[in-house]
Amino acid sequence: MGDYRGVNDMQEATSPSSGQEQPEARSGPAGSSADAPVKPVIPAAAAKRANASVIGMIIALVLSIAAFLPVVLMNPQPKGDGYRPDIDVASVARNAADVAGFTPVAPDTGSAFRANYARWEAGTGSGVPTWEVGYLTPKTSFIGLVQTRNSNPTWLLQQTKNAPVTGSRNAGGREWELRDTGKGEKSMVLNYRGSTVILSGAAQLDEFATLAAAVVTSLESSPAVTVSPSAAPTP
Repeated sequence: MGDYRGVNDMQEATSPSSGQEQPEARSGPAGSSADAPVKPVIPAAAAKRANASVIGMIIALVLSIAAFLPVVLMNPQPKGDGYRPDIDVASVARNAADVAGFTPVAPDTGSAFRANYARWEAGTGSGVPTWEVGYLTPKTSFIGLVQTRNSNPTWLLQQTKNAPVTGSRNAGGREWELRDTGKGEKSMVLNYRGSTVILSGAAQLDEFATLAAAVVTSLESSPAVTVSPSAAPTP
């Protein structure tokens, strides 16, 4: 028999190894073009219109800010403690005395109560001239003071909002008539030394009492109000 070892050796040398990795096929130009992202192209006219719209919006915003800025600058924000007018009630009362025919009350409450108005009303509509002062209370409520020497039942009901009499309260050594609407509004009424004084508001009764005591002190420090009797008709 012939020797076949040489043939087998040649076959093993020329046959590719079963474990040898085969080279990967390289992708051609066609595969590269298929995977590349597509970039949209905006026409020049459309891009110009878009830019013009953005510029227009910016110009409109700038004009709006320019229009409102002077308004904001002319109206500064109030301070933290709020606006507190400096009303000298005693001075205004002295000036009104000649017109009123008596010295209106000017309660001295120190810095506890702050007046935000003080005025003499001629009473053209009601027929009852009045001295009026508004007070801001320490508890940030409000009490209005009205004084007249020409009170009448109708006017009194109007000033107290038709509130019924619910009792009395002593303040400044005097008994004040207490009226309550039942809706938070209340009034204290005092007829003393020729005039009627009404305190009205939604404040608490302790604040009413403090202001009422100061009113009594002011009334007692001034001459009593005298009302001239009406002239008797001639027969």
